[in-house]
Amino acid sequence: MPRPKLLLTNDDGINAPGIAALADALKSIGDIYIVAPISEMSAMGHAITLSDPIKMVEIAKDGEFFGYGIGGTPSDCVKLAIHGQIIPRPDLVVSGINQGANLGIDIIYSGTVAGAYEGSVLGVPSMAISLNSFTRKDFTPAAHYAKYFAEKILTHGLPKGTLLNINIPDADLDEITGIEVVRQGQAEYHEQFDRRLDPRQRVYFWLSGEREYLDLSSDLDEIAIRENKVTVTPIQYDLTNYSMLDTVKSWKLNPQELFE
Repeated sequence: MPRPKLLLTNDDGINAPGIAALADALKSIGDIYIVAPISEMSAMGHAITLSDPIKMVEIAKDGEFFGYGIGGTPSDCVKLAIHGQIIPRPDLVVSGINQGANLGIDIIYSGTVAGAYEGSVLGVPSMAISLNSFTRKDFTPAAHYAKYFAEKILTHGLPKGTLLNINIPDADLDEITGIEVVRQGQAEYHEQFDRRLDPRQRVYFWLSGEREYLDLSSDLDEIAIRENKVTVTPIQYDLTNYSMLDTVKSWKLNPQELFE
């Protein structure tokens, strides 16, 4: 049987250590194709490039071809890889390993998750994987679980439009207490913009804030990760609030009311 084809992307950039660790972990189970942003694209969400050309360069590491660096977002990378036919159509898209968790409301801003979203939009089973640390340089535990989940998805598949969002605790392998299938958390940010002046007395702002946990249920990603558990959340790009459909219909919307 032919080996599975795995497309890897991220939002930390093609030179980030997380994607190198991911490629090293997955090369034993499939053919690896890397298409990732040239520079960091964190918190870009599902942005795509429409008004500018998208540049592509070949990236080498240790004298060998590593992948394609794209002058665009993670979604651009996946879209270009699949529709631009620069690689064979993949059997799985893996986005990560991100430096920093993608939990709760952060999911909607995440470029890492968006890369996997784009794969699912294009009909390819996809997963996003993130490490719950901005400073840890040992990606071994995250790479270990990336391979585990990649094999599970290749075996069982995923429904079109659904992807897995996976987060790995900031812990050694023997400190991880298990795997928990969980809901997306509900924490909110109390945000503030610090107003500052640059040396030329021009105003600029720096976003900061604190996170407030509204729900401490153990079946939420934000809570399980604090218990050193790997969190797995199936998410989908269908944003319809089905429970509200009948409610909005009950408003008896009528365009003729505009003219009364």
